[in-house]
Amino acid sequence: MMNRLGFSFVAAVLALTAGSAAAEEQKSERQYVIDLGAGLMAQPRYPGSDETILVPYPLIAVGRFYVPGIGDAGGSDSTRRLSVYPSFNFIGKREASDSDELEGMEDVDWSLEVGLGVAYRYNWLRGFVELRQGFNGYSGQVADFGLDVIATPTEDLTLTLGPRAGWGSDDYMKTYFGISAAEAAESPIYDKSYDAGAGFNTAGLAATANYKLTDTVTLRMLGGWNRLIGDAGDSPIVEEGSENQFYGGAGLTYRFEFDVFD
Repeated sequence: MMNRLGFSFVAAVLALTAGSAAAEEQKSERQYVIDLGAGLMAQPRYPGSDETILVPYPLIAVGRFYVPGIGDAGGSDSTRRLSVYPSFNFIGKREASDSDELEGMEDVDWSLEVGLGVAYRYNWLRGFVELRQGFNGYSGQVADFGLDVIATPTEDLTLTLGPRAGWGSDDYMKTYFGISAAEAAESPIYDKSYDAGAGFNTAGLAATANYKLTDTVTLRMLGGWNRLIGDAGDSPIVEEGSENQFYGGAGLTYRFEFDVFD
């Protein structure tokens, strides 16, 4: 899935879906099994940029998620199961000083995305969709879609690979890919405004590798490529940067298992 941090971050969202495969390999009777950690990610400076920066990012993998009256709704020890899990993402502030291509553009404040994901796994295949609401920097919605092939070459190693697609609402697209008349008047690069409307904005591939170092500590690696499409790909901001967005990172998580309800 893609990624939208401070620019184009995937972090927590990727870990929530890709990380759950490893969690499923370890059965637990606890109501909540959550892997928390952090890592470093190499990613575009901002959506559409051709510059790469290194940033810290959080890792969250949900193995089991108990909902009173329903039971285990996320993760699960079963390889044939529908699961529901929380989905979060953080997009850092984009400033005109970040790049020459943004000169004259208004700064975009940081955004927090909060929502839910639904996934279905059948043996070695898993599909998912995540929908999140944006707050602060923009007030629209985004959705991520994906399909993973899951392989476990060894007891401790889980690999995933699959296609990704991303969708954004009007407000999201205008915020990160649009150019207002006032910005065009101030910019030395863009001579006219650009209206980016709602629609699919990315298509690509993502891969993860999770290796259990101990029963509680897991090394997590991820990488991928996204192609900006639709109004995002046609944006003058992207034309000055790059339609191809690559990212890769690695980090460690620690597993927490606990009960909340009697």
